[in-house]
Amino acid sequence: MYKAIIYILIICTTNCYSQEKQIETTLIKDKFKTQKKGKFYFYWGWNKAQYSYSDIKFKGDNYNFSLFDVAAQDRQTTWDPAVYLNPGSMTIPQTVARIGYYFHDNWNLSLGVDHLKYVMVNNQVATIDGYIDLQNPHTQFNGIYDNEPLMIDEDFLQFEHTDGLNYINIEISRVDNLGDFFKWNSKKFQLNVLESIGAGVLYPKTNSTLLSKERYDDFHLSGFGVSLKGGINLTLFDRFFVQAEIKTGYINMPDIRTTKSNADTASQEFFFFQRNISFGYIFQLVK
Repeated sequence: MYKAIIYILIICTTNCYSQEKQIETTLIKDKFKTQKKGKFYFYWGWNKAQYSYSDIKFKGDNYNFSLFDVAAQDRQTTWDPAVYLNPGSMTIPQTVARIGYYFHDNWNLSLGVDHLKYVMVNNQVATIDGYIDLQNPHTQFNGIYDNEPLMIDEDFLQFEHTDGLNYINIEISRVDNLGDFFKWNSKKFQLNVLESIGAGVLYPKTNSTLLSKERYDDFHLSGFGVSLKGGINLTLFDRFFVQAEIKTGYINMPDIRTTKSNADTASQEFFFFQRNISFGYIFQLVK
C-alpha cells in the first residue's frame, strides 16, 4: 500500500516537473522570438550604382535618331563628413532613404527613394541611326545616318540624370531573424536576412545639352522601374540597425525632357545594379 502511494507521488511529481519545464521552455522561446508586427522603421544611407548599355532615342522638330549601346556610369561624391553628415547637404551624394511598416512579424511594406546618378560617358563611339535636319546655327551634324559610328562629344550631346535619377518606389519585404531558427536570438543582437520586390516611378532631374540647343535641367516624371533586393540587417537592442543591400532592376523612361522645348524628348531603357549601406531606427507609435 505504501509502495503504491509513493509510486503515485513520484509519477505526479515527475509529470508536474515536466509540465513546468515545458511551460518554462515555451516562455523562454516566446520571450526571445522576434516581434515586429505594428512597428515602423526608417533608414538613410548611400549607394554605388552600375548601369547596362542603353539605346537612347531622340526626337523633336527636324530630327529623329537613335544612339545604340551608349555607356554610362554613376557619379560618386568625394567622401567629406561636412557633406555626407551635414543635414544641409546630405542629399548631394548618391543616397537611399526609406520608411516602412511591419504588418507581420516577418513582412513589411515600405516607401523609399533611391537617389541615383546616371552620367553618359563623354567622348565615346556609339552607333547612330536616323536623321538630323536643323537650321542654323545647329547644322554641324545634319545628315542621314544609317547605323554608322559617331563620336559623341560635348558639341553633339551631354546627357545625365545627376540630381538625380530618383527611383521612387514601393517595396514589400520578407525579413527573417536567423536567431529564431538557431535559438540564439537576443534583444541585444539580431542578425536578419531580407528579400524585397519593388516597383515605382522615375522622377529625374535631367541635365542635358543636345545639338548646342538651350540646356535643360529640371525635374520631370519620365517613366517606371521594377526591382529586386537582398540584404543583411544587424539590429541592436531591438531599435538601431545597420543594413547592407544589393539591388538590381529595370528602368524604362519613355518621356525624358532634353531641351527647353516641349517638342524635344528622349526615351531609354536599361538595367541597374546597386550596392547600398544604410543606418536606421525601429519604433512603435502605439503599443
